[in-house]
Amino acid sequence: MHEYRSDFPLLNADNAIPPVYFDNACMSLKPRRVLDAMNTYYTEYPACAGRSSHRLSEKATQKVTEARKHVARFLNSSREEEVVFVRNTTEAINLLAYSLNLAPGDRILTSDKEHNSNLVPWQIACERRGAVHSIVRSREDGTFDLEAFRTLVPGAKIVSMVHTSNLDGVSIPAKDIIKIAHEHGALVILDAAQSAPHQKIDVQDLDVDFVALSGHKMLGPTGTGVLYGKYELLQGLQPFLTGGDTVEYTTYEKHVMLPTPEKFEAGLQDYAGIIGLGEATRYVQKVGFATIQARELELNAFITNELKVIPAIRIIGPQDPALRSGIFNFYMPGVNMHQIALMLDETAQVMIRSGQHCVHSWFKDRGIENSARISVYFYNTVEEAKRCVDALKKISLLF
Repeated sequence: MHEYRSDFPLLNADNAIPPVYFDNACMSLKPRRVLDAMNTYYTEYPACAGRSSHRLSEKATQKVTEARKHVARFLNSSREEEVVFVRNTTEAINLLAYSLNLAPGDRILTSDKEHNSNLVPWQIACERRGAVHSIVRSREDGTFDLEAFRTLVPGAKIVSMVHTSNLDGVSIPAKDIIKIAHEHGALVILDAAQSAPHQKIDVQDLDVDFVALSGHKMLGPTGTGVLYGKYELLQGLQPFLTGGDTVEYTTYEKHVMLPTPEKFEAGLQDYAGIIGLGEATRYVQKVGFATIQARELELNAFITNELKVIPAIRIIGPQDPALRSGIFNFYMPGVNMHQIALMLDETAQVMIRSGQHCVHSWFKDRGIENSARISVYFYNTVEEAKRCVDALKKISLLF
């Protein structure tokens, strides 16, 4: 994937020791194509979309509309109105937790590896509305337990699951889960923040009701995201935020809301970010998911084979790298993994993530203090993986 590295400014900086960026599960790098699209908005047509009638506003409106079409195509949505622009996955799921009109006794079903963004909103919904939260526990190796799901899904109103875990890179059998949930009358929400950059999400093939994703993990700008929903379901939801650009008209006594998606996009939007996100989806499609997955497996297999022989290292999730996407997450009993991450950065300029990765519930349940997560993407190389591995081997000897 060396041909793509030239598109990413950080990877071409004039440094004596070039940085190795292995924190892609937290935030991907941004290609020039995305940065240029955003800069062009600010320099050539920095106006409000959908409001004024002058040429700059019309240009901004055109570009935002194009971005919505790009995202719809990326997800294989049947209509662009099913794409709602939000700030991130967190906002998308909060919108649903607020708007789905839960009643006392309604049951929400999640997995045991949910990011706080797909856990806390449901916990708050339960506290406020009397709903009930149930959890499907993973198998011992971290893979999804479909039989346990079959047992728990009867009576559930909402199934909200992380598609690919940012903890260990494991993907759930989404199509099977959606089919089973629909047979029991439940709506299904996929948290696709970690899956959208790495695998094709075809909302029509999956028949999924809602999908939430973030731009910052898939080459897009920070503070951008998408809520996809089947049009008839979005039309039936009350908006989470209201105000400017959400209404057709108002009087002193009443208002009439605009249709989907406008009724969910209150106030002035991040037009540059939306345009950049549209470009990011095009770039990911240009690279291709087969190419992305092949590179991730190559790098993860190399890292796994080199590091699994170190006695102190405990891999989180399946031992097989093919089941962990581009993530190698590990801990060393009795070691503060923040120290490992800092030492990697200071001694080898290798940048990884340490902590509980916004999955505090999983760590608390298992009594693990924290972990260090290496996460790769298609622009990373075997040479970078070797530098990371060599540095970790030296550091591990100190502990």
